[in-house]
Amino acid sequence: MDADRRAFAAELYAAGREHDARHTDRLARWRYVEPETAEMLAVLVRATKARAILEIGTSNGYSTLWLADAAQATGAALTSLDVEPSRTALARETLARAGLDRAAELRTEDAAAALRAAPDRSFDLVFLDAERDAYVAYWPDVVRVLAPGGLLAVDNVVSHADQFRDFRALVDADDRVDQALVAIGAGVLLVVRA
Repeated sequence: MDADRRAFAAELYAAGREHDARHTDRLARWRYVEPETAEMLAVLVRATKARAILEIGTSNGYSTLWLADAAQATGAALTSLDVEPSRTALARETLARAGLDRAAELRTEDAAAALRAAPDRSFDLVFLDAERDAYVAYWPDVVRVLAPGGLLAVDNVVSHADQFRDFRALVDADDRVDQALVAIGAGVLLVVRA
């Protein structure tokens, strides 16, 4: 990411922290990934040479900005989903301000429905940062849509470990995948499809 986009990302992160500090309702918060997690996602896009990327949980576009920058650099297609139209609109503004409005397809759509409709093996990288109670239901389709060698990155696995017990059990029991827990930010579970 160039210096201008990094500066914009830093401003966006600071504004998001201020926004979240003013809201006690978790659902009203933007709940960004930490900067080191965002940077890691961008590096993973480049390192894996992902051609098709899916982000579940756009919020106002902080992580999307990092993914879109990497996607633009590598020629990848990025699709980002959020169920809230207002957040999709904010993310559109974020990407436009960063000059990345053509680097991602932003959709206001239920992730479960989108995953069910997606073709098998259609994504090289999936980033999951949405409502954690839905992840167990997502799992069969998430694995199905991952291309061989595809990577799933799941945020908040350390910070909210108690909310991931059932999901982690599914991942642990699935012999189609290998995994590693990366202790940066809120903890990112990386799962690769064999």
